[in-house]
Amino acid sequence: MRILLVRTSSLGDVIHNLPVASDLRRSFPEARIDWCVEEAFADIPRLHPAVGEIIPVAIRRWRKSMRQSATWREISEFKRRIGKTRYDAILDTQGLIKSGLISSQAKGHRYGFASEVARESLAARFYDETFIIPPNAHAVERNRGLCAAAFKTPSDLPLDYGIVAPYIELPWLSTGRLAVLLTATSRDDKLWDEANWMQVAQALVNRGLTPVFPSGNARERQRVERLAAAVPGAIVAPALNLNELASLIARAALAIGVDTGLAHLAAALKVPTIALYISTDPALTGVYGSGFFQNLGNTGNPPTAAQVMAVAEQVLR
Repeated sequence: MRILLVRTSSLGDVIHNLPVASDLRRSFPEARIDWCVEEAFADIPRLHPAVGEIIPVAIRRWRKSMRQSATWREISEFKRRIGKTRYDAILDTQGLIKSGLISSQAKGHRYGFASEVARESLAARFYDETFIIPPNAHAVERNRGLCAAAFKTPSDLPLDYGIVAPYIELPWLSTGRLAVLLTATSRDDKLWDEANWMQVAQALVNRGLTPVFPSGNARERQRVERLAAAVPGAIVAPALNLNELASLIARAALAIGVDTGLAHLAAALKVPTIALYISTDPALTGVYGSGFFQNLGNTGNPPTAAQVMAVAEQVLR
């Protein structure tokens, strides 16, 4: 059996789809499972041993250069690549018009969410079979529910993200217990006050842990440098790719992060994870896993540093 999964973006959503690959592997051990994903997030499904070919798509980059001939050559090559294999099943768990369009370029029977529950109702027009999956379930369980409905497999399999972080030497990293603090996110309204981060980082140092601050762009790096400067013993991580970040997070005794894909990655790796919600509701898309995790805060009701440390003490005691 050949199966194509279509879940292109974004980081957290791609991570939330990993249990689908695990469920399929348990139900169809001999199946070949391919995955179409945005090029920036391709390293995530590569961490799953059940996933075969990764078919990268670059919609985010292409739409910025639609007048360039090189873009159309890339699109043509993508259509050739995704259309070269006849699949027994194509499963689109994203439910957007763009993911439906991508699914339509592949050869095979297409499954997706019904128009009543798809994130964009018109996406359902691209599928051969659709299913109504309760929209009030967590995103992970909605993905798994769609998979179970499409493939007629058990819907109560144990949750398993199925990934193992690669071990990569990080010579800049100190020995001892680490706490990875994920301060960066895609929107300013999701940021947690720097004073809170400093208070938590200092409390972790007092508990014998080394806080490690990863960052992405220059603005994020300036933020973590300010935070680390205020907390003797804290470390600012150098620029890291996704595999290196996974390797770092997997070493941690604790991960604390705002509403960001890397917090979901920590939970998927079964690292004890505390996720902080400042302007979003974690009910349907919060951190979710089979290890220790806790979502704190809600829209307009950010957690305090004391609340975070109270949960952290449950892990560190």
